Formats: sequence, structure tokens, C-alpha cells
Amino acid sequence: QKTAYDEILQLTQNKKAEAVLLHGVTGSGKTQIYLRLVEEILKQGKTAIVLVPEIVLTPQMMRKFTSYFGERVAMLHSSLRMSERYDQWKRIRRGDVSVVLGTRSAIFAPLKQLGLIILDEEQEHSYKSENSPRYDAREVAIWRGAKENALVVLGSATPSVESMYRAKQGIYSLYTMNNRFGGRPLPEGEIVDMREELKLGNDTSLSVPLRHRLIEARQAEKQTILLLNRRGASRALVCVDCAQTPECPRCSVRLTYHSANGRLMCHYCGHSQSAPERCPSCGGPLKTIGTGTQKVQEELEFLFPDMPTSRMDADTVSAVNTHEKILDTFQQEKTPVLIGTQMVAKGLNLPDVTLVGVMDAELSLYNSSFRAAETTFNMLTQVVGRAGRGETEGRAVIQTLVPEHQVIRLAAKQDYDGFYELEINLRRIQNAPPFGDHATVTFVGQEESAVLRGAAKFRDSLNACLKQEGYAMEKCTVLGPAPCVVPKINYNFRHQLTLRCRMTKNLRLLLAHLLRQFSKDTSNRGVSAFIDVNGFD
Repeated sequence: QKTAYDEILQLTQNKKAEAVLLHGVTGSGKTQIYLRLVEEILKQGKTAIVLVPEIVLTPQMMRKFTSYFGERVAMLHSSLRMSERYDQWKRIRRGDVSVVLGTRSAIFAPLKQLGLIILDEEQEHSYKSENSPRYDAREVAIWRGAKENALVVLGSATPSVESMYRAKQGIYSLYTMNNRFGGRPLPEGEIVDMREELKLGNDTSLSVPLRHRLIEARQAEKQTILLLNRRGASRALVCVDCAQTPECPRCSVRLTYHSANGRLMCHYCGHSQSAPERCPSCGGPLKTIGTGTQKVQEELEFLFPDMPTSRMDADTVSAVNTHEKILDTFQQEKTPVLIGTQMVAKGLNLPDVTLVGVMDAELSLYNSSFRAAETTFNMLTQVVGRAGRGETEGRAVIQTLVPEHQVIRLAAKQDYDGFYELEINLRRIQNAPPFGDHATVTFVGQEESAVLRGAAKFRDSLNACLKQEGYAMEKCTVLGPAPCVVPKINYNFRHQLTLRCRMTKNLRLLLAHLLRQFSKDTSNRGVSAFIDVNGFD
């Protein structure tokens, strides 16, 4: 800690823009370095912005910063009421605030004399906006730091491949902390092959080794976190006779079964309907398939009736039952088990948690994104790192159907260097970031034929422009149009072009021009288009 802090501190006194990657294992004390750096910046008469990836992390971080800096700290995030956000904004504009803490939109806080920008868990996809404007808070932070001669600190136990590549190339300064604070050991990871559990006749979500570990943690009066990144009870209902599954009338996805209210729900548009007793098509019996957080909680309550549980996902969090309230109850009442989606996977410091269980660890490993392996490794490493942050050693049980997969094995060992070497070679072959860019041009409209016509027209215009002499140096391959992963959401059809390219200024200007021309063309009425560069879908 001290070595990293002292060397980063020297950069704050250079009075020029710098970018730093702070790579510290989970529990190494990165937050303490953030606090000390902010303290030093305030002594220099400057201000600081501290970003966290999730709203759930803001109360914990806010308590730490206000204990150091009192009323000089303001908080900005989307869960605040509009009046609260406006009041905070006015305080910042008046100069009453020296430190702004918040999620990605806080990067635009109107602080004067900005000297430090910190992004905690910089690899998180939540820093990238999914709505227009589709900005990446990490890139905005680097840009703003350069404009205002501020130091930018990117902190993570699992840095993004792009950030680590830039650090190894000397573009960012790299500082590493390989040990936990106080010399505590990293959690020991245990991989459970769920295929063997099925052979033994165990078709529940909880393997036999995980059940034993749960009992041990309860007897030691310690707590457990269980991660399953899918809410609801079951992924879908399926007819035993005709294999039909109820689908959303507005979207091209299956409805998720929620046992708490006996309803089928769409997690894209919010459509909800009562679960039928028999198949609407043939009248056959219906069977649930897949597992969600609700089902895990029900199985736990059946297996261990005397073991209280708590659940944190999009279904349980509300304006009344907030993230903060759920976590406070979990800590103060010493609830033995907290079940959750990715909300519980990162940034939380819960000293009594000694066991972490991960179900369906391969869930995000086989999607269409070039970031699939990175997303899986990050989430597993982060959630495993929630265990053993107190005096007692931690343990993690990772349940998967692909126990031999290298990404899962490396995550169980918390071997970031091994994962980086594996992933950077794949990225080089794919010409994916940081070696190239993947951009998507998405077209949305209620008439599928009009969407496809608009996409084909845009593709032809782009290809024609790329053949001109002024764009001879641009390396850009245009693929599509093709349906998006979810082709229809809320009655709107979605098709996209995929661009494998290097996003130069020349190409950005061309795409912006074509997008403006597309919106002006009356033949494209009813069809909207947007571009996303290196997105996380």
C-alpha cells in the first residue's frame, strides 16, 4: 500500500495529466489509497471525483469518505430524486463541495480546479452507457484528466484487458499490490462438477460440497454469499408434450417464471401474465426449466428451514427496500445467507463473509460478445474476493458444467496474469480491442421490412464511401445486416451492422455524417439508428 501510494503521490505533484492503473487483489486496500490521495489533493487546493460502478456501492463508500471529509462530499447517482440531484449539483457549482462521489454520470460534475479522478472497479461494463449518449465514463475520465491536467487513477483487482495492455505499453503507469491487507490469504477456490452431481441424483441448485460448507459456516457463526446472475424462479416453463414455451407478445424472448407471485414476466419490456396451469397450445403439462435466485432461496429454505436467508436482485430492490437497507439488515442481523445477482459480486466489504458459492458459473461464458471470457473471469474473481476479508480465512465453491474450462480454473485461483496472457492472444487474433475496434450500427423500428431496407441502404452507402480515395487507408469490414441477439423488444424489430475496424477520426466523422443523412431521409421514416463502439452486448 505505502509503496503504491508514495509513487502515485509523486505524480500528483507533477501538475500535468497522468493516467495510472492500480492493480490490487481483492482486499488489498485500494480504498485506503483512494482516501489518502483525495486527502493530499484537497491539501493542494484542488478537487476530486470518485466513481463506483454500482449504486449499491455508494452508501458504503459514502460513509468512508464523509468520515474523512465531512460535508465537503457530495453524492450523484440516478436513484436520487430529481430535487436531490439538483441540490447536489447546485452545491458543486457554488464550490461548497470538494469531493464528488457517484456512478458514471458523476464524471460530468462541474467541479473547479479538478486534480484527481478515481474509477474504482474500472473494468465494469456499467461505466458504459447503454442509452444515448453512449459514452464510456472511463474514456471521458481520461479525456477530462488530459484537459484539466488531472491525475486519473483506474483501480481494479481484475483490470480490463484494454487498460492492462495500455499499462504494459507504457501509456498508463502501472502499480501492483499482490497481497491482501494484513497478509490475509486469498480465498481457496473449489470447483464442483455439476455433471457428477446429476449422476448422483442431485438435481437441485446446491451441490453436496456447497451444502456441507454452508453448514460449516453457520456453525462457525459466519455468513455466506451465493451468486446466480439470473433472477426469477426458473428460466421458463416448457410443455412436456409439445415442447412449446410461453413467449412475450412484445419481445422475441421466453417469459421467466416467478414463483413468488405465480406469474410469467419479461425482463426486457416488463410484460407480466399469470402462469397457465396447462400448455395453451396442446393442453399438456408444464415443467419448469433452469434456475433463478428465487428458486435457490426456496431450495435453501426447504433444505435448511432454520437458516434465515436474504435476497438482493432487481425483484427485491425497490424505493422502500433499497440496496442499502438489504445490506444493512444482512450485516446487522447476521443473516447467514445472502443470495443475489451480480449486485453482490463486487466492491462490498463484509468481514463476516467467509464462504462464497457461485451457481452456473459458465452462464455468461457462451454469449456472442468478444468480452464473454473477460466478463466471466471478472465476475467470478470479484465475487470470490468477497470471502475472507475479516480475521477468518475464506473459501469459494464454484459450481459449473464445464469444470475443465481454463477461464473458470484461472478465476478459481484468482490468476489474473494467466488470464490476461490467454485473453490478449485471442484478442490479437480477432483484431478486437485493444488491437482494433468492434462497432455496431443498430436499426430499430416497428416494421421489420423497413428496418432491413434502412440497414441495407446504410451498408451500401458506407461501402461506397469506403471505396473513395479519401478513405483508402481505412481498414473497415462491414458485416450484416443481421438480427440482434434479441431481435424484437417491445414491438420494435432490431437489426444491426457489425464493423470490424480501427475507429479513426476520419471514420468517426464519416459514420456521423451517414447517420445524419439516414435520419433526414424520408424513406427511413419510423426507423431509428444508433452506433455503439466496443459495447458490452
